[in-house]
Amino acid sequence: MTTRTIRARDRPVFGVDVHSGDVRGDSPSYALVILDPVDEDDPDAPDADGPMARVTRDVVSFRKLCRLIDDREPLYVATDNAYELAADKNELVGFLRSLPDGTRLVQVTGAERPEPLSRVASRHGIPYGKEPMKEAEAAARLAAANVGHEVTAFTDETTVKVSRGRSTGKGGWSQDRYTRRIHGNVRKRTRQVQSKLNEANLDFERDVTEKYGGYANATFTVAARPEDIPVSDSRAGDVRVEVERERRDGIEYEPLVKRRDRVIVGIDPGTTTAAAVVGLDGTVHALYSSRTGDTAEVTEWIVEQGRPIIVAADVEPMPETVEKFRRSFDAAGWRPTTDLPVDEKLHRTREASYDNDHERDALAAALYAYDDHEDQFERIAAKTPPRLDREAVIAGVVAGGSSVEAVVEDLSEDDGDGDDGGDEAEADPTEPERTEEEETIRRLRERVDRLESHAESLEEDLDERDDRIAELESELEEAKREERIEARTRRAVSRLERETDRLERERDEARERVEDLERKVETLKELWRLDHSNFGDVAEGQGLVSVKIVEQFTLDALDAADEAYGLVAGDVVFLRDASGAGRRTAERLAEAEPRAVIRGEGNLSDVADEVLFERAVPVVPADAVPVREVDELAVASEEALVEAVDEWEERAEQRRRDEKAERIDRIISEHRAGRTLPETEE
Repeated sequence: MTTRTIRARDRPVFGVDVHSGDVRGDSPSYALVILDPVDEDDPDAPDADGPMARVTRDVVSFRKLCRLIDDREPLYVATDNAYELAADKNELVGFLRSLPDGTRLVQVTGAERPEPLSRVASRHGIPYGKEPMKEAEAAARLAAANVGHEVTAFTDETTVKVSRGRSTGKGGWSQDRYTRRIHGNVRKRTRQVQSKLNEANLDFERDVTEKYGGYANATFTVAARPEDIPVSDSRAGDVRVEVERERRDGIEYEPLVKRRDRVIVGIDPGTTTAAAVVGLDGTVHALYSSRTGDTAEVTEWIVEQGRPIIVAADVEPMPETVEKFRRSFDAAGWRPTTDLPVDEKLHRTREASYDNDHERDALAAALYAYDDHEDQFERIAAKTPPRLDREAVIAGVVAGGSSVEAVVEDLSEDDGDGDDGGDEAEADPTEPERTEEEETIRRLRERVDRLESHAESLEEDLDERDDRIAELESELEEAKREERIEARTRRAVSRLERETDRLERERDEARERVEDLERKVETLKELWRLDHSNFGDVAEGQGLVSVKIVEQFTLDALDAADEAYGLVAGDVVFLRDASGAGRRTAERLAEAEPRAVIRGEGNLSDVADEVLFERAVPVVPADAVPVREVDELAVASEEALVEAVDEWEERAEQRRRDEKAERIDRIISEHRAGRTLPETEE
């Protein structure tokens, strides 16, 4: 190992990677590597050149992993992607909440936009392999070296709540004393918690709810993590204590060590001074703006973010204020050939969030400076040996103005002077000096190693790009397929719309033809009625007689029939419903002097029957004279009608004789009654 030799801490470090299955599926298994701390004085400790830790490797289920975390309480649980331990954000928050106090989940590949694990491991001199177990070990070693970001869903504030452990009940003889005792115990426990927080010199705020005899509850908001608070969850008798960290709005990534990495700084001076810090990989680290901040305050803020190697401005020439910042940091300067247009600034900063135009201008300057030096950074990184700090080499070349070889040689010499010296420092002093040819061979071999490492990195990038291209081609093919389906759907819809329009036109034309034909039929009927107003010639020579239909034996129905085809003397009238007529209705029908009346459903009322009988209007049943209807016309058999009328005449004659006999009998009875009455009086 090199200067980045991992020294394990007092607590173990877990490295985790998915071994088989899928976290979104059923029962995934995990490759687990545990780095246990080893005392350097232990005779069984590994060699000094190796990691000062015992390595345990195993394949475990998620449940067993959680159980091991609870039992061992590791310092870090390291992984290359936090979402290998949770299917979504809610599950990740639940996993973070389940971790023991002091255990942190670490994503060693970066924050929201992680790098490939192979690249991070290579940069820090950590052995790497593509197998899940080797990736888990690389993650554990990187976390042990404080490489990576802590994944957190909670703030550094903790809520300690002291409350009642029992209900005060519904009442009773001792209700007041019982309630007073509970509230008094809550107050007593609150004071104990407050005393412990004060002894630990922790900042906190207290909020209490006073009740009868003491406190109902008390809440302490403490500016510390749960592991730093001398109070834990408990429940004893009347009092319950709950310790819970404050939840953030989302998932955040915090670096394990506030490294002062080399950065690019963009500055926009003026009434409002703004600054932007961008990493050597183009990642936006932080933004700053202030109307009241002086140069010292801005400088202090930049120092907190990192060590600038480039200070950039967005205008030409570089403002004097920006030049002062550049000189104070002994950094290289960057400025555009001409002032950056606003539309280009907006386009370059479209993926970042900023509060005002000044921060946008500072960020645009830093990003354009990165774009201008990106190829140079890659060339320097390719020439940098794996054991050296790539950013230190870039800083020496860009800000120091030296060649890559000179900076590498200087850093190699500095590395050899340290406690963890390289091969030369550890070489046997009795070994003869290398010849010039051997030294050349050594340098060439080192260069070959660097080139092979760079080639491997490029191959990995190429594989990733090939995978991305295949993914995009698949998406493109899917989009084309959906577009073809949509085009076919549009054509089908257009065809159906045209067919619908054609059918609607044909329907409208058919309706118009029907209306024209109906009007013609009505006209023909009207002409026919005008030519055959008495309907007499319809049945002439066929043994039939025309019949005029009256729907109901009412005045309105008689008037409607008279208006439609006229009621004249000698007509045969068919009453479809003969019931309900009164004297006036019967007289109205009798005035038309019909030849006969055919009675359909219902019976004539006595009044109507009497009127028609007195007017000598024959009334015959429909059973005796069947009526055949054709549209608005009706006919009946002349022979049947004559027979029915003859029968009615016979019945009418018999009825007249009966009525005449009845009148005679009544007259005789009245006469006899008149003669008997005087004799009785005598």
